[in-house]
Amino acid sequence: MPENISGSFRDPSGFMFKQDDVIYRQVNQHYQKEYDLLMGSGLYEQLTRSGTLIPHTEVSKDLAPRQDLVYKAIRPEPISFISYPYEWCFNQLKDAAILTLAIARRSLEFGMSLKDASAYNIQFHQGRPVFIDTLSFEVYQEGLPWVAYKQFCQHFLAPLALMAKTDIRLVQLLKVYIDGIPLDLTSELLPASTKLNFGLSTHIHLHARTQKKYADKEVSQQEVESKGKFTKATMLALFDSLLSAVRSLEVRTIETEWADYYQDNNYTESSFEAKRELVRSFVKQVSPKTVWDLGANTGEFSRVASDLQIPTVAFDIDPGAVQQNYGLVKKNKEKYMLPLVMDLTNPSPDLGWHNAERASMQARGPVDLVMALALIHHLAIANNVPLVNVASYFKDLGKYLVIEFVPKEDSQVKRLLASRQDIFPDYTLAGFRQAFEQFFSVLNESPVEGSRRTLFLMKRK
Repeated sequence: MPENISGSFRDPSGFMFKQDDVIYRQVNQHYQKEYDLLMGSGLYEQLTRSGTLIPHTEVSKDLAPRQDLVYKAIRPEPISFISYPYEWCFNQLKDAAILTLAIARRSLEFGMSLKDASAYNIQFHQGRPVFIDTLSFEVYQEGLPWVAYKQFCQHFLAPLALMAKTDIRLVQLLKVYIDGIPLDLTSELLPASTKLNFGLSTHIHLHARTQKKYADKEVSQQEVESKGKFTKATMLALFDSLLSAVRSLEVRTIETEWADYYQDNNYTESSFEAKRELVRSFVKQVSPKTVWDLGANTGEFSRVASDLQIPTVAFDIDPGAVQQNYGLVKKNKEKYMLPLVMDLTNPSPDLGWHNAERASMQARGPVDLVMALALIHHLAIANNVPLVNVASYFKDLGKYLVIEFVPKEDSQVKRLLASRQDIFPDYTLAGFRQAFEQFFSVLNESPVEGSRRTLFLMKRK
């Protein structure tokens, strides 16, 4: 039986559903005119050929759950992992914004307009951002303003401006404001100097004041934003202005506590390579189809899996490390690596209506293989998470586990203990084994050459 996707219910044009673990989209009769124009005008062909819109195939309408509403049923190309804007680094969000504007501009050339500029309509697929909502296009009507203008500003420009001008961590406000960061709040949080920036002054500060001015008046947003005719030339000028504002935003070099971790990690060059080969042998031993690397830093060891063409999500708490990793993905045109920002002690929760529109990190698993290299001491010592709790959590995330135990004699652990009392008597190799063997069977155990660390390959019981 078909199963509706819980986060797909707001658009009368159609919705996503799943059957036999395959994702489909129902196109409703309500959207027939727009769908036919999208497919017949050449817009779909051009966007899919350029890799900016996810392609789909039409399937039997008999698969659709709502036969009373259905016009078409389509099967989009699968996305290996669904991520959310509050998990992206600055440049991922910036690239997603630029792509959205490029699609909005291209749509006009084919007599269509992008009616939905939600950041959640972008996913990272084969190393690149791609637009995934086939039903976000409508017939262009001369004289009407861009209906998605406010949405674009709240979903893209506001968080980018806050990250660039105030604090990079403010992207996390997107967890609180699932429909985008309110412009009045953004205006308050931005430094006063941004009012001298034409793009931010226009699209954030002035836009926020306009919204406030008309908040209690019986007037549509379209009337507010377009006194007089809003021509196609005006629309293109708006896109250009927004694009200029987005492109002008940059984050300063992100300096983080663990930026030089790979240069200060108790490894010689030969032992570092020996560890890489050991990880590779463990990965090949279990032949996973999906991998999560927890605490991946810039993805050195994540690439052991992704270089084998295994879809790999590289999670790290450090936005600077994720930014560097994403830069490498773009530079090397990597198709199997997805870097994301994630605090494992407070991972992404279920959000939205009925706590079901945006899935938690755990709900998007489990995967075949979890890697946790040079991570255990951060969880157990820096964050006081008992080893048994770590083991129980990892058991829920994946079938196999490659994990590195880092003892107290290691310089990185000494660094953590330097400013606090050692209240971790069970943090020993024996204590580690005892905790993890409650949930896992040890398939392989090997000391890491040139260090006191030990690498384990485990299988969930």
